[in-house]
Amino acid sequence: MNPVVPLVGIGVDVHAFATEQDVEVEPRPLRLAGLDWPGQHGLLGHSDADVVCHAACNALFSAAGLGDLGSNFGTAEPEWKGAAGTVLLAEAARRVRAAGFVIGNVAVQVVGVRPKIGPRRAEAEAVLAEAVGAPVRLSAATTDGLGFTGRAEGLTGIATAIVFPVS
Repeated sequence: MNPVVPLVGIGVDVHAFATEQDVEVEPRPLRLAGLDWPGQHGLLGHSDADVVCHAACNALFSAAGLGDLGSNFGTAEPEWKGAAGTVLLAEAARRVRAAGFVIGNVAVQVVGVRPKIGPRRAEAEAVLAEAVGAPVRLSAATTDGLGFTGRAEGLTGIATAIVFPVS
């Protein structure tokens, strides 16, 4: 009998914060880890630019051998314009399951100066886990002032997903 071997995927996503020049009428709201962050400038992107959800999608697609965010939800596909990251994440999880996998878990780290994740970590993990249908863990880090994330010009999401082939 052959043991079921887990498959691991890694995903990354990066978006810049919108500036005053990027928005025409109203500031773009920040959507991060499936949550709204009032009072924070949003990120630029085709969808809601939620780097946590997008990195998790990339990790899930990678683990299942299904490509990446762009090959599944490309900018040429108008139905994904403005889509919530949780919608993309739920659809990514559905596609991974349809391809014959069980999702073990997803872990995501967001890299940036703001917003502070700690006070809303449990809330974000619950929203993300609901979208994935499996446990999701969220952590955060800074770069001690280095690079574009350290200068608060944008955010990076880095994710790992574990999936198991259905035997």
